Amino acid sequence: MLRARTIATIITASLLTLTACNAADDTVNTTPKKTAPKDAAHKDADSKDSDSEQADKPEEKKTAAIGDTLTVHGFSHNEQLDVTLKKWLPTAEPSNEYEVPQDGKRWAAAQFELVNTGSKVYSDSPSNGAQVADSKGQRFHSWFGDITAGPSMSSEVRLPKGEKALGWIVFEVPKNSKLVSIQFGMNSGFSDETGQWTVK
Repeated sequence: MLRARTIATIITASLLTLTACNAADDTVNTTPKKTAPKDAAHKDADSKDSDSEQADKPEEKKTAAIGDTLTVHGFSHNEQLDVTLKKWLPTAEPSNEYEVPQDGKRWAAAQFELVNTGSKVYSDSPSNGAQVADSKGQRFHSWFGDITAGPSMSSEVRLPKGEKALGWIVFEVPKNSKLVSIQFGMNSGFSDETGQWTVK
């Protein structure tokens, strides 16, 4: 009996340790991917001197917003996406009279572009990994609905390396909610890394 209790205690301790390790590994990425200046090829000597002076200054950390790209990773090391929040609608209009927000609710929508920058095929339902948060801390998952702004993100995406997917993801929220951020994660939102953009 004592031996059984000892084994149970060891197993419980091991599970708690694994849980703590997994929680410690969770990250929220808010730093946009750097992009090279469009006119980099046309810089002259003076501008190079200016660049070297600016390089000495500490770079201000930017928080991802509409138009920015975040790199997120999945469970395995070869699962990776460059995710761009292309457009944001705090209020989105339904595309037909049959699918509309419930009473006291409204639709918001985000247009995402997903580019597979990993070496493994990205296979998922992207909307499962998206959610929005309001100023009160309330969080809302994606909702099924078509809007006038454009086509919805496919519910089944299979992207080979280098290919991309574009589409709108809809959220149903209380009419008076002030939405402040949106998140996206791989593996239907269960991956350890989540990308977050500010939308206020």
